[in-house]
Amino acid sequence: MAKKRSYPILETTRLLEKTLTRYYLKSKYHHLWGKPLRRPLAWVTSGAPVELLLAMGVHPVYPEQYGALCTTRRASGELCQAAEAAGFSQDLCSYARSHLGSILQPEKAPLKGLPRPDLLVCCNNICGTVLKWYEALSRHFQAPLLFLDTPFLPGELTPPAHEYVQEQLREMISFLKQLTGRRFDPEELRRRLQLSDQAVGLWKEIRELCRNRPSPLNGTDLFIHMAPIVVLRGTQGAVDYYLHLRDEVRQRVQNGKAAVEGEKIRLVWDNIAIWTRLFGFFKTFTDHQACFVTDTYTGGWAMDIAPGDPVESLASTYTEVFLNRSPEYRARQIIELIRDYSADGFVMHSNRSCKPYSHVQEVIRRRVTRETGVPGLIVEADMADPRAYADEPIRNRVQAYLEALGGI
Repeated sequence: MAKKRSYPILETTRLLEKTLTRYYLKSKYHHLWGKPLRRPLAWVTSGAPVELLLAMGVHPVYPEQYGALCTTRRASGELCQAAEAAGFSQDLCSYARSHLGSILQPEKAPLKGLPRPDLLVCCNNICGTVLKWYEALSRHFQAPLLFLDTPFLPGELTPPAHEYVQEQLREMISFLKQLTGRRFDPEELRRRLQLSDQAVGLWKEIRELCRNRPSPLNGTDLFIHMAPIVVLRGTQGAVDYYLHLRDEVRQRVQNGKAAVEGEKIRLVWDNIAIWTRLFGFFKTFTDHQACFVTDTYTGGWAMDIAPGDPVESLASTYTEVFLNRSPEYRARQIIELIRDYSADGFVMHSNRSCKPYSHVQEVIRRRVTRETGVPGLIVEADMADPRAYADEPIRNRVQAYLEALGGI
């Protein structure tokens, strides 16, 4: 029988709890700020150009991140069923169903749901579902919807595609000026982008510290501590948070402290976390000295902010999101991670909810294994719907995979 192992918790986790609590309280009670200090509140997709909203005095709230919160608070199952009872298909994204369920039955939702939006901002660089989700929200709340259409990139970003996104951003600026009564200040936008760039640089450094043997972080650490790079993007709070985390992870490296005791196998993760079984799923790996040293998902927020004019920078940065790229690009990404982090294998979450992320995984898996010689495992589950997780079949597949890698 495998030895039971303790899992070292980062001290910065306490700061994370305080940081997120402060953010959600600020969001929940934004209506008490009072005029003229009150700012409009926008519900935004995780791939939306949030720096522009911040520069225009709009406070962003993320229903996707809230969907993950619903899951970790064990509320997503009931909330998904509430949305399905109202006619939303079970095939719809579980983040969307959790969030819609929280609107329909707020008494069952963490924080009693999110504060009512004044504005909805949606970008399809992560998936197409978000548009229909936000159209439903717009009808329900009678709130204006701003939609940023980013063309899919089979290759590199072309000048016509770049200009197409820039023009939409300029139209968005015009609308926000009317909504907020504020003038557009390019320097404020530049400042917000610089704050994002600083936070991204720190997040990249933290992730790259996991190239060390043993790795100071496991995949669960990366999943948990990615929250500020999403919800506090473009703020000094994100920079301050990742300075603390960076320093603690550096200290772990200096002390030779491992995230997984006796690290023996190094793995790469692909897709969103299985929030419904975050620690339970990964325990099978950690019990056999396997550590997820990096992943593609949290790396989505480690992309450099494009240089140049701030509107041009926004257009480049948010169009080149990795989920808006070809399978060839994504395969190269995993190949580079395997080589850079000296990984022995990779695990792909075939996520029932996130179809753009999951549908091409088998093609990517074959190519990565062919070019690296490193075996990959695909497990089927869902990021937020607990009904889509089958314990025994998944455990059997994981154990067989670890055995093949020599971890059992």
